[in-house]
Amino acid sequence: MATLLHPMRTSFGQTSAPIFSTSSFAKWQISSNIYAFHQPVRHAHSRRNVSYTAAEMEGSERIASSALIDMTKPVPPLSILPLPNLIRSYLITAISSFPTLLYASLRALRFLANSKSAALNPDRNPLLHSLIKRTIYAQFCAGETTHEVDETINRLKRMGYRGVMLGYAREVCLGKNQAEILSSKVKEDGLNVDEISSWTKGTLTTVGMAQKGDFVSVKFTGAGTQALQHLAMGKPPSTLLEKSITEVCELAETRGVKLLFDAEQDAVQAGIDAWTIGCMKRYNRNGQALVYGTYQAYKKSTPGVLAEHLDLARKEDFVLGVKLVRGAYLGCDPRHLFWETIEDTHQTYDGIAESLMRRAYNDTLKATSPSAGAFPRVNLVLAGHNKDSVIRAQAIRNAQAASGESRIDLAYGQLMGMAEDVSCGLVHAGQVAVQEGGESVVDVPRAYQYLVWGTVGECSQYLVRRAEENKDALSRTREGRKALGKELLRRCGMPWR
Repeated sequence: MATLLHPMRTSFGQTSAPIFSTSSFAKWQISSNIYAFHQPVRHAHSRRNVSYTAAEMEGSERIASSALIDMTKPVPPLSILPLPNLIRSYLITAISSFPTLLYASLRALRFLANSKSAALNPDRNPLLHSLIKRTIYAQFCAGETTHEVDETINRLKRMGYRGVMLGYAREVCLGKNQAEILSSKVKEDGLNVDEISSWTKGTLTTVGMAQKGDFVSVKFTGAGTQALQHLAMGKPPSTLLEKSITEVCELAETRGVKLLFDAEQDAVQAGIDAWTIGCMKRYNRNGQALVYGTYQAYKKSTPGVLAEHLDLARKEDFVLGVKLVRGAYLGCDPRHLFWETIEDTHQTYDGIAESLMRRAYNDTLKATSPSAGAFPRVNLVLAGHNKDSVIRAQAIRNAQAASGESRIDLAYGQLMGMAEDVSCGLVHAGQVAVQEGGESVVDVPRAYQYLVWGTVGECSQYLVRRAEENKDALSRTREGRKALGKELLRRCGMPWR
């Protein structure tokens, strides 16, 4: 019987039978594999509803065979990590690899994040502030000031990342007090104005910190109680909030920054979709998406919702911006909303990704009707830490490049500080692909890092939620720790294969 697992576990790769025949590969592979480590490419989930033609498989092997590193001087993808980052990542993943240490650390972090004591507030306790900022905060967050954020962005771009997906740490999780929040009375003055003003200032500041080509992550619920109520009731934003959203979109457009409107709890998701589509209709009309909506593959309703949005984009002639994730709100929403098994989530994620990349409906993402017409224009962000999904996407993209087929605008996103073997592998694959002839020969992946900024105290709830989402992904953490350990040994001049 299939095991019921937390869908966020789907963000992490596992191993099974190889996708490609290893006989046609040298030990160091780049293009289709995207990982320069010498183990063969493996895939876990034969059930996934993603297909490849014989020509694509043959083309992928040919591309990978033509993009080999000098075997006398192999350079692993993790070589792009600065030494302090490498050491910190190894220590954090080492803790995460052992359940006892992980759960003890989570309890301590959760206690600090929810404490009302001034002595335990990292923004008021200098010793606590320094400890957290130099460890877990530095691993996952961009900085507390504009200067610190700018330094982090520039460091990531020097490492080879195309850019960042930057968010402001302030967020709302409805949780147990959901009913109280949604039933409270809100007026168009006082607290509501202050909440919207604070959200607007933080969001505009974030857009101002981002550089051209970057993404900014936006949460509508951060705008306060009235925004939550309007979203839950399916009402449009208030006049004041509508003005703020317009201001955010127009600043992003001026700066060449794209906006990712986050998915949130099911109680407000339909409202978020409506507000996001409204922004797409207005700003996604120049052939490129400025605004992206977020679609969670672990929800049973997602393929149908996305199909409706695709149909709307075709009818009203705008580009649909899609950020595809596996999901993050299992603890806040009713369990019946989600697929029963982790395999179902895998299949949905990969099936949707394939459909969008090929611009063709399939068994996972079905057209709303037989007369749905041509597939609309789509820009896609594939967000997640699962190696297998990235390998599948790159295999499709490489085959499209080799055959001269047009490709949709696509970016990859991983959380900064997590699954660095995946994100560094994408950067490395892009660097090698450019050396081998660029887009005319093989797809050059565009890798981005997702991170938030804010004070240590403001980021504490974000850090807790990210840790909770991924606490059960121990097998992937062990895999990542081994890769980081090998890189540390390599830099010390010790055997590491």
